[in-house]
Amino acid sequence: MEVLAKHWSRIAVTLIPLVFALLHAMGVLPLGVLQRLDDVIYDARLRATMPRTLDDRIVIIDLDEKSLAEVGRWPWSRNHLADLTDELFDRQKAALVGFDIVFAEADDSSGLKRLRQLAQGELKDQPGFSEKVNQLQANLDYDGMFVRALTKRPVVLGYYLTSDRDGRKSGVLPEPVMDRSALNGRPIKFTSWDGFGSNLDLFAKAAPVAGFFNPMLDSDGVVRSVPLLAEHQEKYYESLSLAMFRMLAGMPVVEPVFPPERFVARSYQGLDSVRLRQKQGGAMVIPVAEGVTTLVPFRGPGGVKGGSFKYISAADIIAKRLPPETLKGKIILVGTTAPGLLDLRVTPVGADYAGVETHANLISGMLDNRIPVKPDYALGYDVAILVIAGLLLAFALPLVSAQRAVLLSIMVIAAIVALNLWAYLGAGLVLPLAAALVMATTAFALNMGYGYFVESRSKRELARKFGTYVPPELVDVMVKQGANNFSMEATSKELTVMFCDMRGFTKLSETMEPIKLQQLLNDVFNRLTDLIRGNKGTIDKYMGDCVMAFWGAPVDIPNHAYLASKTALEMANAVRKINEEYRAKGQPEIGVGIGLNTGNMSVGDMGSDIRRAYTVIGDAVNLGSRLEGLSKVYGVDIVVSESTRKMAPEFAWQELDRVRVKGKEQAVAIFWPVAPADRLEKPYLDELKTWASFLKAYRAQDWDQCDVIMLNLQRMNAKKYLYELYSDRVASMRLLPFDPSWDGATNFETK
Repeated sequence: MEVLAKHWSRIAVTLIPLVFALLHAMGVLPLGVLQRLDDVIYDARLRATMPRTLDDRIVIIDLDEKSLAEVGRWPWSRNHLADLTDELFDRQKAALVGFDIVFAEADDSSGLKRLRQLAQGELKDQPGFSEKVNQLQANLDYDGMFVRALTKRPVVLGYYLTSDRDGRKSGVLPEPVMDRSALNGRPIKFTSWDGFGSNLDLFAKAAPVAGFFNPMLDSDGVVRSVPLLAEHQEKYYESLSLAMFRMLAGMPVVEPVFPPERFVARSYQGLDSVRLRQKQGGAMVIPVAEGVTTLVPFRGPGGVKGGSFKYISAADIIAKRLPPETLKGKIILVGTTAPGLLDLRVTPVGADYAGVETHANLISGMLDNRIPVKPDYALGYDVAILVIAGLLLAFALPLVSAQRAVLLSIMVIAAIVALNLWAYLGAGLVLPLAAALVMATTAFALNMGYGYFVESRSKRELARKFGTYVPPELVDVMVKQGANNFSMEATSKELTVMFCDMRGFTKLSETMEPIKLQQLLNDVFNRLTDLIRGNKGTIDKYMGDCVMAFWGAPVDIPNHAYLASKTALEMANAVRKINEEYRAKGQPEIGVGIGLNTGNMSVGDMGSDIRRAYTVIGDAVNLGSRLEGLSKVYGVDIVVSESTRKMAPEFAWQELDRVRVKGKEQAVAIFWPVAPADRLEKPYLDELKTWASFLKAYRAQDWDQCDVIMLNLQRMNAKKYLYELYSDRVASMRLLPFDPSWDGATNFETK
């Protein structure tokens, strides 16, 4: 007790991370970083333990690029889908077919509708015309052909639920598998939707079993789970994978399974599992997590070459290239891997994962009874582990030497990880791990840090001898104006920030000798730095082959956006002159990418006691960095935000796009500075006006008009990469249906 009393302050410091970890685990003070770390751990654990074997029970019929090239762009005429369905059942003898597709609109591509109108209108008096139309109806009624292919066959259709279209509904929903009365008055929390997009009535009658194919996006945009059941108007509907599994099992009854009331109150909003009860007896239980969702038991990396499921091109099925009964007894999922059809998801095992394979993994997991679950008692487990490990470290670490403290901490962390991994591998339980790991690591660090900085006073005094770093620009201002005229304390100001990155530096570093590479880098940075300082810019820092600068601090500069834009143009011209010199000497050329943004930023003296710097931070700074990275996407050397452009009217600007960068919800317009406005020549002015017309048509999704204007633009400037980029975009987006909710912005998920 005397020893503990001696170290009470060190014990208290070590208990700090335990307190915060417990507050997080109990939901009192949720820490987003710990949730993200738990997601990262789950993803890594999943990838490390996937079976990576082929499940030959399930086959994916792929509407791939090959199919679109052979049959035609999507949507196909329904006669092709009828041929596909007939081939799967008649020649291939498939056991079950599920469509990860919604058939929400009638198919008028055969012209039958127009022929009927003519027969009833202007050609009704034409002898034999009506009879001929009636004769042709069987061959031209593509929807009817598809209905006949679906009727009385084991087919499950797909549809989607939505809550982002003002509750709009289209098509016909299948019969619900459960209603509110089955919950016995319990407030179970399902994913709830107020609208849907489903199949036409004639298809729903031909194939009455259907399931929704909505994924479940986590906060980081990754699909790790899907709703097993979802609520719409107090009725409960099944997912596509569950609907297919139930059809395979003979359509068992869906029942909720509640946690035992001796452990959980009736007010608890979760289910323990979903039971599939056979009418003749027997049942299967599928574990579910919060929101009646289930984790996807991914088998492998996914895709045609992923090795988890066999992919067959839909074109090969329609063309009957497979020998008969190749797919006998197989479970068939019809979906797409074509990028233009927008069914690729970000998952823990791949960034471009086909949505249809998500359903295949779930069906495979249900067949094998291999569904991982985050149990109801995960919270209690997390709290128990935190308390045991935290108290052990808090009271033991102050009493042992540094070497033993390291060993003890490693043993505690290893035990936490081993227990968590055992539960996952042995019982399929997904239990939280991040809070315990961070708590143990931080407790060790704080304990050692307290001993080093508080108890080792001599070392602390030595550390105080180190000064802080101040850039020369700030020193000059202090000398000229006096320290009382400004403060180095952090403040929020409107500034313009620049990020300039050298292109091709990585390739140069692989081919040039270190000394020559250093000379080249120093030469370029010296010239660019002179331009920045000559235009009253403050160098923030050098980061490898990137320089960061800002305008408007420490000295107020009203025209900071203009000076930054002027500097960017001068830097781009300087790099062109440098390349002329290098070509003459036989040296490799370089390029630059520059990003500019204007906005409120925190500026001041920031850092640690060891090293400090006068710098800027904030969301506007992050956007500037993102814009620099976009320069190579649009084939320009400078990308400027709209806020900077508005404050620099002295230049002529070409709008590049509206973008939504990673970490930003709001789309922003981005621009390229063409030249000073008073030096812009008439041909380029005409080109900018034509370009503005193109963007207007592009955002209106008028692709025909876009093609016409693009031809004019390419005549004006045939070598411009920007026009090639948009020409490809228009070609791709023609494949998509008109989207009234599209705001014309391009999303970028990478930094």
